[in-house]
Amino acid sequence: MSGPLPLRVEAVRQFRRRRTLVTFGLLLLLPWILVLAFQFGGDGGDETDGRMSLADVATTGGLNFALFSLFVSTGFLLVVTVALFCGDTVASEAGWSSLRYLLAAPVPRDRLLRQKLVVALGYAAAAVLTLPLMSLLAGTLVFGWSDITLPTGGTFPASAAFERMAIIVGYSLVAQLVVAALAFLLSVLTDSPLGAVGGAVGLVIVSNMLDAVTALGDWRDLLPTRFSYAWMDALQPDISWNGMIQGAALSISYAVVLFALAFRRFRAKDVTS
Repeated sequence: MSGPLPLRVEAVRQFRRRRTLVTFGLLLLLPWILVLAFQFGGDGGDETDGRMSLADVATTGGLNFALFSLFVSTGFLLVVTVALFCGDTVASEAGWSSLRYLLAAPVPRDRLLRQKLVVALGYAAAAVLTLPLMSLLAGTLVFGWSDITLPTGGTFPASAAFERMAIIVGYSLVAQLVVAALAFLLSVLTDSPLGAVGGAVGLVIVSNMLDAVTALGDWRDLLPTRFSYAWMDALQPDISWNGMIQGAALSISYAVVLFALAFRRFRAKDVTS
């Protein structure tokens, strides 16, 4: 792609950033830490009244271990990861006083911002995919390959499990769009990468707190994190799509508005750094 700031150049620039290497290193290492925790921590099953959780069946095979890893990381680790890639992309340039030099080139602001957004979303998506893929590898090597064992009882054959895993991971990517969009908007509004990342993570924390307030009733369905774990409906014998459809629609709606605000604000921003 010709012209100022091609996608390839921006991708290489972002890949060489320390935060990129550290983030992917952590995501690749985490599954092995969980493996060690299960290996040296004993069975640790807390079955109550015959009910089990993903943790209780995590060691039954690589597929179950990948699902458990995704479950424990959805609420915070993946949120921080997505916010880091999307919240740091513009604010860091401003913080280093290099943004004005990028804008000095004969390139429309919208194109510059689009290039940065595409690369940031690409790395965020790669990060979300890295964890379950490495977890699947680590779990298979240590715990073997077997059918998915459901916490509610029953199993899914491994041959059909990849379809369910694709649905689960795909939904997880869509559910994180609202985090990516808010972090990107804050990255345009501030020169502080920490502020942009922290603001997006703070939204998730506040949303989760409000979701616990049952007195809000149906208003909780408007919270951006209300359907974060709706992918667990794909672990039922018959997939329930209602929660995932609602969650995807909510996340995409918020993301479209926030991305639009980011582009509108960047067009009129007085860049002095």
